[in-house]
Amino acid sequence: MSLETEAVLDRRRMRRRLAFWRGAAVLFVGLLLGALMFGSQDLSTFAGTKQIARVAIEGTITDDRNQIAMLKKIRDAKHVEALIVFVNSPGGTTTGGESLYVALRDVAEKKPVVAQFGTVAASAGYIVGLGTDHIVARGNTITGSVGVLAQWPEVSEMLGKLGVKFNEVKSGELKAAPNPFEPATEEARKVMQDTIDDGFRWFLSLVEQRRGIVAQNVDGLLQGRIYSGRQALGHKLVDEIGGEPEAVHWLETNRGVAKNLKVVDWKPTSDSPWSSVTGDASRAAGTVLAAALGNLLNLVTLPPSLGRLGLDGLVSVWQPAEN
Repeated sequence: MSLETEAVLDRRRMRRRLAFWRGAAVLFVGLLLGALMFGSQDLSTFAGTKQIARVAIEGTITDDRNQIAMLKKIRDAKHVEALIVFVNSPGGTTTGGESLYVALRDVAEKKPVVAQFGTVAASAGYIVGLGTDHIVARGNTITGSVGVLAQWPEVSEMLGKLGVKFNEVKSGELKAAPNPFEPATEEARKVMQDTIDDGFRWFLSLVEQRRGIVAQNVDGLLQGRIYSGRQALGHKLVDEIGGEPEAVHWLETNRGVAKNLKVVDWKPTSDSPWSSVTGDASRAAGTVLAAALGNLLNLVTLPPSLGRLGLDGLVSVWQPAEN
């Protein structure tokens, strides 16, 4: 074989190797993009493997469109046999709890749904549990705190000491009332109380309807008290003491779900496929900014309740006293 022929064959082999590695690189990039876009769910989700879906409702509850969209996907997914909702939340907005309740009842029309309470499942977190068919709580889970509240700070005296006067022109006396720049009038307080009472009646009706109890017969329920998991079981506010194994067992024995199915985590997809990439950068920038602002805010002592002012609307949240 001549040197020229051998050189031609070497070039052909080199081109085949390059084509292979180019293809592998394209495949790798495709898988990476797919992981960024759909990495919130286990790959078995897309393979159609029979499974039990698991979603986590943690932290402050708000009206989250991506979360609701995820629950609709679970409802329509034929390979999902059932849903476990892990709740570890002190609550949040009453509207956020309401939207999750409605979405979970929608899922329950097609497949069984069971809640597993973690460390705390109070207020709007308990509303989430009411949206399921069965509630499993730890013996020491903090739950209950049935109620609705609205809070606002008042800084009128501080502004007066600083020589700052707040002026406004509005269409009616109850517009934007109460507000933090003046003492609340009796009329404004009455309107707020009426709104709170309406939300509370709605919350209580859910408890009585879903749990089959009379609220006034449960010690402390009307007053918004909390209960341990064991106490809640005694008052029929939960169904069972345990964790995820007990939740799965209930699905298998009471709802006919096949045994030994894999429990797969589902998470909401973000609005943008690149948010998982840009999110880290944003959080890093936010950390730097927060540190800078923190040094400034440390000059002023603010009440802890001001940290919750980001929650708009009526709030159903358990707020333990801070010493």
